[in-house]
Amino acid sequence: MFGLWSKKTILESGILARGTDNHSHILFGVDDGVKTAEDSLRILKFMEEAGVETLWLTPHIMEDVPNTTEKLKARFAEILGMYNGPIVLNLAAEYMMDTLYSQRLASGDLLLHGGDRVLIETSVASPPVDFWGMIDTTMRKGYRPILAHPERYLYLRPQDYDRLYDMGVLMQLNLPSVAGFYGKAVNARAIYLLKKDYYCMFGSDCHRYRAIEGQYTAKALSKDTVIRLGNIKKGIR
Repeated sequence: MFGLWSKKTILESGILARGTDNHSHILFGVDDGVKTAEDSLRILKFMEEAGVETLWLTPHIMEDVPNTTEKLKARFAEILGMYNGPIVLNLAAEYMMDTLYSQRLASGDLLLHGGDRVLIETSVASPPVDFWGMIDTTMRKGYRPILAHPERYLYLRPQDYDRLYDMGVLMQLNLPSVAGFYGKAVNARAIYLLKKDYYCMFGSDCHRYRAIEGQYTAKALSKDTVIRLGNIKKGIR
């Protein structure tokens, strides 16, 4: 497959072809992501050309961005009406682990990431006060947590990642992390977690067209990284 290897960018590597982007902020006008329908469609065209087959729209829900399920479903219906390309679009949400998440969890008012899975995040600087308790409550409620971009949480220690994996928490890699776009420390953690086979999915976490264009075309990946990303896409862990 690789022949005489030369380093490839995310776009050149082929890992996006017939793949799934599990995390994006492309649903326009609802959070700090894409602002207009035109920009949403432009990004979708870029992803089509990259070969993306399935895309999850996962807008923020948090105390500072208290999107309602009804509002997001209505906006999702709008983009479905505008987009006539081949990518299969799905709606979920990315929930900050805060008081609003606890309320939504208690009421069962969640936009799930397929089946019983819920995409959650924390501040990159520090965990919520009851981090482990909130994960446990999520699981006792019958949901499978997907921890968004765990490599970005510099407060987590290696034993914390082990604990999360052993609990059955799923982990989602931000592709820009392996290309170094969040800095060396995040890049090192992403490679570490890749080598531990702790990730089960990846996503762009796309907020802007210019950002994803640069992230996917500017930085080269090693052969080992591309192979491991390919294994995630194939469901090999």
